[in-house]
Order: sequence, then structure tokens, then C-alpha cells
Amino acid sequence: MERLLINSQTKVQRVSLAFSRFLLKTIDWNQRLIAINGARGAGKTTLLLQYAKKYLKTDGSSLYISLDDLYFMENSIRELAEAFYLTGGQVLLLDEIHKYPNWSRELKLIYDDFPDLKVVFTSSSILEIYKGESDLSRRAVSYLLPELSFREFIELETGISLPVSSFDQIIENHVDLSGRLIGEIQPVALFQKYSKWGAYPFFKEGKDVYLDKLRKTVQLILEVDLMAVENMDYETVFKLKKLIRLIATSVPFTPNVSELSQKTGISRPSLLRAFDLLERARILQTLHKPNAGVGALTKPEKLYLSNSNLLYALGEENVNVGTIRETFFSNQLKLVSTVNLADKGDFLINEKWLFEIGGRNKSSKQLKDLPNSFVVRDDIEMGVKNIIPLWLFGFLY
Repeated sequence: MERLLINSQTKVQRVSLAFSRFLLKTIDWNQRLIAINGARGAGKTTLLLQYAKKYLKTDGSSLYISLDDLYFMENSIRELAEAFYLTGGQVLLLDEIHKYPNWSRELKLIYDDFPDLKVVFTSSSILEIYKGESDLSRRAVSYLLPELSFREFIELETGISLPVSSFDQIIENHVDLSGRLIGEIQPVALFQKYSKWGAYPFFKEGKDVYLDKLRKTVQLILEVDLMAVENMDYETVFKLKKLIRLIATSVPFTPNVSELSQKTGISRPSLLRAFDLLERARILQTLHKPNAGVGALTKPEKLYLSNSNLLYALGEENVNVGTIRETFFSNQLKLVSTVNLADKGDFLINEKWLFEIGGRNKSSKQLKDLPNSFVVRDDIEMGVKNIIPLWLFGFLY
């Protein structure tokens, strides 16, 4: 236990608080069992360590440990929790829970056996924490840590901290919001950078190697995370790589399930399951028309990669500016809204608001006379009336 506590304190003291993800302020840290899931590379480990550094005591009452620690070769999470609790432990931070078998059963035991012990754990976004061997739905409060928003990227890249704007604020007051923001930043130039290499915090480790690291991150999601969570074999993972490559070079992609099944060697039911897994892994976005009935076995009507950086990393010879715009818009809106495909226009938000996405000269003819409709234009700093700059939708979180 002493070694674990020393390692924990060392990691906590080394983490910087200069920049933190939005979840650090929005999580209700008073809950007894907190789950933080999200894409690999989004910053879950840093978030745990920052929470410990900012809010917890340094008297040994908190412990951070990753589930790939050699300690778990001979000990269980339940045993760790008991030993920690008996020495005065109060807050246990468990990183990458998906790497441990029987995680849900042992978390349930810890929750029930040690009512004074708070547990915060991270997992791959692939993991469905409520579908484990023991039901945690009445115990765990779950949060998603997505990729960086455009707003967060600006803060990490420039040091300029800017406020979040709600969806309602943007559609009602976008002219005033844009006017204030362009006094502090050059949003169009920054947006071009973000589109290529700004979705994950590790861009700070070197922009010249960023896309290569992102490709390796996707590979780890498939070869490590998916195999750990879904017990997939290498042949299935290879087929998924082939599927992602087909989609990445064709997005936005309207899937023909029979044709894809033939090209990848994946059966139809397995293919629909793969779309669901890859969306939870935040490699893909699946989109449907409203009232289409969304589920793991429902064929999506259109596929995008999860964010525009993945376009450059996985489909570099087929990067289309229109696809970048639509991918960004859907990615940023999905965290705070319901995003559907629209019969007229590109997207229907919360089954009420219509949006057509385009460049600086995009016409509003397609949405003429339609209520609650907006044109979202790239390459402009400010809009007017129902014309909103695309970059502003990167301030939603």
C-alpha cells in the first residue's frame, strides 16, 4: 500500500492545473460512485489527477491507481479497496477499469461494503457500465469526456479562456457573441488549425507527429480497448480496420449494408453491431432521420467520422472541406443536443431547428420560408439574421 500511495502522490503532484477539461467543474464530485468514460486520448487520466490535486488532501486519504498496474496480477480491486479503507482511505481513483475482468461485480461489492469510501473510475467509452455482470445503474453517476471543443482548443493553444455559450444563446444572440469573441481571437485561422490537429489534448506534444499519434490511437482502440471490452479476436479486428478504411475514404457515407458486408467479410448483424461499437469508441458518428428508431441493430442513414482530425489521419487523400464542416457541426452538437438528418437542409437539431452547412457564399435558398432555419457558414467571423458562423458552435462546452 505504501508503494501505491507514493506512486499516486508523485503522479498527482506532477500534473499541471494550467488547463483543465470542462468536466472538472461540472462533475458532481459529492457522488459516491462516479464513472468517467470517453475516447482514448481525450484526457481522462489527467482529469482524475487534476481532481486529486485540486480538491483532495495530500494526507494519504486519496489514492490513484491504473488498472494495468502489476499490483492487480495478485490482488483484486475489492482487496485494494479494503486495504486502503482500513488505513483511513476516503477517495479511490481507478483508471481504465475496462482493463480489469469482473469490474462491475467488484465495484458493486465496494459500494455496498464500504459506504464511507468514494470511488471515481474511468473507462473506455466503448464500455457500457450499466451492462456489466452486476447492475450499477442505481449506484454510478456517469459522465462522458468527449474530444476537445473548439473553445477548449483555443484555451489550450493560446491560453485565452473564453466562456461557454448554450445552443439557445448562439441561435438567439450569435451576432453579439461573435462580436465579443473576435475582439480576443482570430476564430477563422484558429478553426483551420483545430480542424486538422486540435481535437485531442496530445497535440501539445508536437503537431508534426500528431496525425501519426492519432492513427496509433485508433489502432489501440481497436486492438486493446475493443478486445478488452468485447473479447474480439484478431480476425474481427482486422475486418473492422478494413471497414473504417472504407468509410474514412468515402465520408459522408450512406451505408449499403449488403455491399459493405461483402467487401469486409462481416455479416449484416455483426456490421450493424460494429457501427454501434465504433460510435461508442468515438471513431464514427451515425446519423438517422427523426423517428427512424435508433438502436444497435438499426442501419444508420449516414456515417461520418467522429471528428475532422480523424479525416486527416485516416482518409487523408479524400479530405473534403464540406465533409469537415458537417463533421465538426455534428460532433460539437451531439454532446448537448439531439442531432438528426433533415429532409430539407443538412441537420435537424432537437427535432425543431433546421441547419444548412456551407462555405462563406452558401445560399439560404434551400431553407427559404422554412421556420426555425439557419445557414451555417464557414470562413466568416460574424453572421447576420439567420446566418451563423460555423466556428461559434465550438463554444457549446
